[in-house]
Amino acid sequence: MIADPGSFRDPGGTVMRDGERILRIVRSSAAEDYRAFQASGLLERLVQEKRLVPSIELNEPLREELGGELLLEHPALPFISYPYEWGFTLLRRAALHHLEVQIDALKAGFALSDATAYNVQFDGARPVFIDHLSFTRYREGEPWAGHRQFCMQFLNPLILWSRFGVPPNAWFRGSLEGIAPEEMAPLLKLRHKLSWTVFSHVTLQASIQRKLAGSVTGAERANATKLRQSGYEAILLGLKHFVHSCRLPKQATTWADYATHNSYAAEQAEAKKMFVMRAVESQRPALLVDLGCNSGDYSLAALDAGAERVIGFDFDHGALEAASARTDLATRAFLPLWLDAANPSPSQGWAEAERRGLSARFANADSMVALAFIHHLAIGRNIPLSMAVDWLMSVAPRGVIEFPNKSDPMVQLLLSQRRDIFPSYNEENFLAEVSKRGRIVEQEHVSDRRRLLVHYDRTS
Repeated sequence: MIADPGSFRDPGGTVMRDGERILRIVRSSAAEDYRAFQASGLLERLVQEKRLVPSIELNEPLREELGGELLLEHPALPFISYPYEWGFTLLRRAALHHLEVQIDALKAGFALSDATAYNVQFDGARPVFIDHLSFTRYREGEPWAGHRQFCMQFLNPLILWSRFGVPPNAWFRGSLEGIAPEEMAPLLKLRHKLSWTVFSHVTLQASIQRKLAGSVTGAERANATKLRQSGYEAILLGLKHFVHSCRLPKQATTWADYATHNSYAAEQAEAKKMFVMRAVESQRPALLVDLGCNSGDYSLAALDAGAERVIGFDFDHGALEAASARTDLATRAFLPLWLDAANPSPSQGWAEAERRGLSARFANADSMVALAFIHHLAIGRNIPLSMAVDWLMSVAPRGVIEFPNKSDPMVQLLLSQRRDIFPSYNEENFLAEVSKRGRIVEQEHVSDRRRLLVHYDRTS
């Protein structure tokens, strides 16, 4: 049994991993608030509405051994994602979910002790809150403890995206606490400050932060920030209205419409789909990773073929938005996330362990699909073919990889922008590299032999 390296900041409890089990030790300092949360009926309602992960209270000797007042067990989530991997729609959805949970909690006599975006996860593309110990009994006049954190991890990234068209992913990954008001404020133009939400939560907060730093005692600061419940709720409702109104500026992206504008005909796309579905049907994976998922056509095909859950990844935010829109309609177990495959999310945070790297989280993957993907690594990012194949096949023990040769229009597009320094990029070498690492179950040419599909298995 090991403590989850991301839960050490909570003095009230610790999340423990015991094999596939997720346990939470609740210490005496947090037990009373948890009991009140449980007795209020709010916990049960949020769980029934699938807005909060369920919990079961256990009566095991382990509780006393670990020095806990209570011992809870939660269902294990199939995949943990982080805010710097979310597209605009997912970030906006997570922000709204946090605010709605906070508003309902306040009405029931509770407040959230923090506003970290890491307390929101996704079941498919549906947000779910995961921290039961964040719910504390509200006391009239207390300030919103998580206000600055909400601004840094939700509001400011959404403003950067919706007002400037700049994805915050790289910034957020480089600063796990998010974007501070003092960092956001200098970017704002006068037209942005005309929004009361932007002015009060960014410009004004940045100014106050600079003035208060090192000049006010904790008691004076607390007295200055007393807040009636009606005012507290008004702030939350105002932020909810603003977040709901956030929209992406219209921008054309390279792969947003790839599903309908590509280099192969409908019958060739159908051949690819059938190849993928055959591979998935033979495996019935619990978790499949779709690298280069675009708008999600093949992710949904994998679900139709028997995959229980698909985590899709793409570098293009336009494609991710198209995929997110589809999950709203399909309500399927498909989560589209942002990925720069040549620079994937590392293990980072305290002791380089607080947030797990992508490769560690891929450990649960049973299968993978990488269609029209490998050339972006090998030619677009100068990754040697052997290393690209090695990384792709390390994602899951079984999967499908598509290899477009140099005559393919999409490969030609990449080569048109640079000198061809890739003599080893060919089908023969690709097949040799796959065969070194696993068994080729099936292979098939599509698109007038310009593309080769390979179903591999490295378990036998």
